[in-house]
Amino acid sequence: MLERNSNIADPDAFYTALVDAHADLTEAESQALNARLVLLLANHVGELAVLREALARARASLGRRA
Repeated sequence: MLERNSNIADPDAFYTALVDAHADLTEAESQALNARLVLLLANHVGELAVLREALARARASLGRRA
Protein backbone atom coordinates (compact mmCIF):
# COMPACT_ATOMS: atom_id res chain seq x y z
CA MET A 1 0.00 0.00 0.00
CA LEU A 2 1.25 3.45 -0.91
CA GLU A 3 2.22 5.59 2.09
CA ARG A 4 0.34 8.87 1.67
CA ASN A 5 0.91 10.40 5.08
CA SER A 6 3.96 12.56 5.64
CA ASN A 7 6.87 10.15 6.04
CA ILE A 8 9.90 12.45 5.71
CA ALA A 9 11.51 13.43 9.00
CA ASP A 10 12.42 16.91 7.75
CA PRO A 11 10.34 17.76 4.67
CA ASP A 12 11.70 21.31 4.45
CA ALA A 13 15.29 20.02 4.32
CA PHE A 14 14.31 17.52 1.62
CA TYR A 15 12.61 20.23 -0.43
CA THR A 16 15.72 22.39 -0.15
CA ALA A 17 17.91 19.47 -1.23
CA LEU A 18 15.61 18.81 -4.20
CA VAL A 19 15.68 22.44 -5.30
CA ASP A 20 19.46 22.57 -4.84
CA ALA A 21 19.87 19.45 -6.99
CA HIS A 22 18.21 21.34 -9.85
CA ALA A 23 20.26 24.51 -9.43
CA ASP A 24 22.03 25.66 -12.60
CA LEU A 25 20.54 22.86 -14.74
CA THR A 26 18.95 23.41 -18.11
CA GLU A 27 15.31 22.40 -18.52
CA ALA A 28 16.42 19.20 -20.29
CA GLU A 29 18.94 18.38 -17.54
CA SER A 30 16.30 19.04 -14.87
CA GLN A 31 13.87 16.69 -16.61
CA ALA A 32 16.61 14.05 -16.90
CA LEU A 33 17.40 14.43 -13.20
CA ASN A 34 13.72 13.96 -12.32
CA ALA A 35 13.50 10.86 -14.52
CA ARG A 36 16.59 9.34 -12.94
CA LEU A 37 15.32 10.16 -9.46
CA VAL A 38 11.97 8.50 -10.20
CA LEU A 39 13.73 5.34 -11.40
CA LEU A 40 16.07 5.24 -8.40
CA LEU A 41 13.20 5.66 -5.94
CA ALA A 42 11.02 3.16 -7.84
CA ASN A 43 13.82 0.64 -7.56
CA HIS A 44 14.06 1.36 -3.85
CA VAL A 45 10.30 0.82 -3.38
CA GLY A 46 10.40 -2.29 -5.53
CA GLU A 47 6.76 -3.36 -5.16
CA LEU A 48 4.91 -3.17 -8.47
CA ALA A 49 1.49 -2.72 -6.85
CA VAL A 50 2.74 0.27 -4.85
CA LEU A 51 4.42 1.76 -7.91
CA ARG A 52 1.25 1.34 -10.00
CA GLU A 53 -0.79 3.05 -7.27
CA ALA A 54 1.72 5.91 -7.13
CA LEU A 55 1.63 6.30 -10.92
CA ALA A 56 -2.17 6.29 -10.97
CA ARG A 57 -2.44 8.85 -8.16
CA ALA A 58 0.21 11.11 -9.69
CA ARG A 59 -1.52 11.02 -13.06
CA ALA A 60 -4.93 11.62 -11.51
CA SER A 61 -3.57 14.65 -9.66
CA LEU A 62 -3.00 16.34 -13.03
CA GLY A 63 -6.75 16.71 -13.40
CA ARG A 64 -6.84 15.37 -16.95
CA ARG A 65 -9.51 13.03 -18.16
CA ALA A 66 -8.40 9.60 -19.34
